[in-house]
Amino acid sequence: MRILKARSRHLDGVMAIENSSFSDPWSRASMEAYLDAPDGELLVLEKDGQTAGFAVYHVSWEDAELYNLAVGGGFRRQGLGRALLDEVLVRAKGRGAERMYLEVRRSNAAAIALYRAAGFAVCGVRRDYYSLPTEDALLMDIILISN
Repeated sequence: MRILKARSRHLDGVMAIENSSFSDPWSRASMEAYLDAPDGELLVLEKDGQTAGFAVYHVSWEDAELYNLAVGGGFRRQGLGRALLDEVLVRAKGRGAERMYLEVRRSNAAAIALYRAAGFAVCGVRRDYYSLPTEDALLMDIILISN
């Protein structure tokens, strides 16, 4: 297993995971924009020569946001999501982020459990944030630095 900055060769695998994981997936162009984004990254996790998962995050000053994280169906429940999340946290902190935020569907119990286990806490609710179907988002955050 290895986690690295995505390249264009990874986009087909990333989009296959994105399209199978989310009811309202990102476009290929949106993913492609993070290949060379100065303030964020598209990371991929490769396992057994395949793109097994990916994460997209953005850093703006002291705040970071996890935009997207998914692991392909055949690779779930192996700790790969946690490995990706841990790498995102390290990289965001390395870019100067002091806090990271994310939104997650209220019904996504597996993702919420992953984020809580990593130290995220619910700090708000965004009503009707998601579509297809319409659903509230839990806003979660984690402090990346200690005072």
